[in-house]
Amino acid sequence: MNQATSTAGRVTREQRGQVLLIGLDRATKRNAFDSAMLEDLSRALGEYERDEQLRCAVLFAHGEHFTAGLDLMELTPKLASGGIAYPEDGIDPWGVIGPRRSKPVVIAVQGACWTAGIELLLNADIAIAASNARFAQLEVLRGISPAGGATLRFPRVAGWTRAMRYMLTGEEFDAATALDMGLLVEVVAPEHLLARAIDYAERIAKAAPLAVRATLQSAFLALEQGEEAALAQLNPQLMQQVRSEDAREGVMAMLQKRQPVFLGR
Repeated sequence: MNQATSTAGRVTREQRGQVLLIGLDRATKRNAFDSAMLEDLSRALGEYERDEQLRCAVLFAHGEHFTAGLDLMELTPKLASGGIAYPEDGIDPWGVIGPRRSKPVVIAVQGACWTAGIELLLNADIAIAASNARFAQLEVLRGISPAGGATLRFPRVAGWTRAMRYMLTGEEFDAATALDMGLLVEVVAPEHLLARAIDYAERIAKAAPLAVRATLQSAFLALEQGEEAALAQLNPQLMQQVRSEDAREGVMAMLQKRQPVFLGR
């Protein structure tokens, strides 16, 4: 990766076509989240959200490990005094507070992926891991409970008893177990991890961006407000989409037996 793109907040950005690579860059601390990295990750996601040229993001980490979770030595005083405020131009990376992102995120994890790392994974749209990845929801062994969405999302994805096994004990599990529980879509060799994540992102970027956003919006609405709320929006969404230039391009490409070129209009 191009380290010249690294920021003082320890998150890198690199644009590859319509894909933005967002890299956690505090490898000497196993990418543990201090307040600077929390804020800059939030800011990077806000930049991604506002850039109409970008259609998918890949969240990954520099170094051997994805993240050791929160840097509690640095963050505990701030958490105890009222919590952490994200930048006004940022987005909560865990999707717990504030406006939710509207564009897709692919996440690629390796090595240690603990606590907040699992919660980032659960908030992503497509998650893959290297075969050497290790996972642990360790909060109960640190005297706190998960606060980044795991209590909602882990049971929903893995099932109650399997999620509680790991959330209530802090027990470590491997990539094969994470795949079996549905936290991942794929496990790959470490040397292929980032390339595979970029491949997913590039395929998403080739799809119609208005349709991708509408798909995410409908799924988020069902999760947050229930199926009836999402069902009520299906036909209005579809009517908007069929009038778009991209819908016409999709039909023409099908008739002409070629790849569509979507412009997001």
